[in-house]
Amino acid sequence: MACSPLEQFAIIQLIPIHIGNLHFPFTNSSLFMLLTIGLVLLLVHFVTLNGGHSVPNAWQSFAEMIYDFVPNLVNEQISGASKQRFFPLIYVTFTSLLFRNLIGMIPYSFTVTSHSTITLGLPFSLFIGITIVGSQTHGLHFFSVSLPQGVPLSLAPFLVLLEPIPYRFRASSLGIRLFANMMAGHSLVKILSGFARTMLSMGGILYLAQLAPFFIVFAPTGSELGVAIPQAYVFTILLRIYPNDAINLH
Repeated sequence: MACSPLEQFAIIQLIPIHIGNLHFPFTNSSLFMLLTIGLVLLLVHFVTLNGGHSVPNAWQSFAEMIYDFVPNLVNEQISGASKQRFFPLIYVTFTSLLFRNLIGMIPYSFTVTSHSTITLGLPFSLFIGITIVGSQTHGLHFFSVSLPQGVPLSLAPFLVLLEPIPYRFRASSLGIRLFANMMAGHSLVKILSGFARTMLSMGGILYLAQLAPFFIVFAPTGSELGVAIPQAYVFTILLRIYPNDAINLH
């Protein structure tokens, strides 16, 4: 029986952990999330080793490139003194997504961002935090974002009820976009790879014919590398809009 292309996304329990009646299994998803954190810390270690180098090495150049890139994203959208306030949030979000997506491209690894529970949990937790910051900054006036300027008073009651709906869907749209792109791309690579392997095992003229899907595999693999980085970028680009709305109410 042919393996399903969705098997690569299966959550596998590695270490069962029981605390009373609660079950907290350590899974392959947990492992690769810890691996992502470890790689980021390892990168920081190499960059800061011996106080850094006067002539940057490859690791230091890579870290500095990201560090210079993220402030440009923040400065383009978030205005006022709050830009420095949200820089750590945007930086950590971008680097964590970037490393998770790239690790998922390694054969026999696990793509953490191909699961909707991860990609939806991240933006929803960020949105809750941003909403709390906006409420603390503006108090009840923060909820005026539900009422655009210049709206006739007769429409105000309806807009106050309707505007919170798209506001909540912002988080889900971020998560679904990331999850769908990563899952679809990895599934396509798996299907084409399985097709090439099946033709190879048949031998004969099909042995030569399998070269076609074999070379075709390189195209989606390259595009997946092209998706892994832009998806972290797109997620961050859209995320940076919302702190500005919460702080400046527009």
